[in-house]
Amino acid sequence: MIDDGFYTDAQRAMVDEIIRAVTSPDGYERIKKQTKDDSEGIGAYSMAVFGTPGSGKFEWELTGRHLTLRADGDSVDQAAFGGPIIYGHGIANPSDNLFHYQTKQVNEVFRALDAKQSAKALIAKEPKEDAVLLQGANGKFPGVPISELSDDQKRLVESTLKVLLAPYRKEDVDEAFAILKTGGGLDKLHLAFYQEGDLQNDKVWDVWRVEGPSFVWHFRGAPHVHAYINIGVV
Repeated sequence: MIDDGFYTDAQRAMVDEIIRAVTSPDGYERIKKQTKDDSEGIGAYSMAVFGTPGSGKFEWELTGRHLTLRADGDSVDQAAFGGPIIYGHGIANPSDNLFHYQTKQVNEVFRALDAKQSAKALIAKEPKEDAVLLQGANGKFPGVPISELSDDQKRLVESTLKVLLAPYRKEDVDEAFAILKTGGGLDKLHLAFYQEGDLQNDKVWDVWRVEGPSFVWHFRGAPHVHAYINIGVV
């Protein structure tokens, strides 16, 4: 763990600098609060370095409860964040959960669907939460195809993706959108909402998934948030 005596104070300060560097200001504050709520702070988490920084491809990884964060030195070709990442929060009440704002944003898309579209998008049983392998162009994806949405609805989907990616640094956001474009763009994505896990029975769907050939964002918001992201070219 980072708070172990193995690390110096200077090294622990450097960890904080790295987290700031790979997140947006809002994302940094959310990670600090989430790790404090879930594990009494970043000090309870662990890190690893793969490769040698400054001498070629390398990657720094922070991992622990409800979090895997990467600082990628282009160690993995055509993979956003350098590989799959995870975020979450152990607070069950939606009004207190740090990431419920994402669920509200994605549900704005659901409310914009017509009856036929919403019937395709709403699925009874949620999948395994960590089933986020990239399927490529021949994959089978749950939910409503974005290609069937109107231009206005597509613009809402695009703005929603920007909200989801907003906690991360611009370089990673740009790479994620570039990979999405390589995989066919928005039209290749599907959007699914799951009736299972509807907290408070309010039809604000707390479990949802955005998926396409090069993109998986699975968000299980019940009983608390576990989110799994995998964006890359296959």
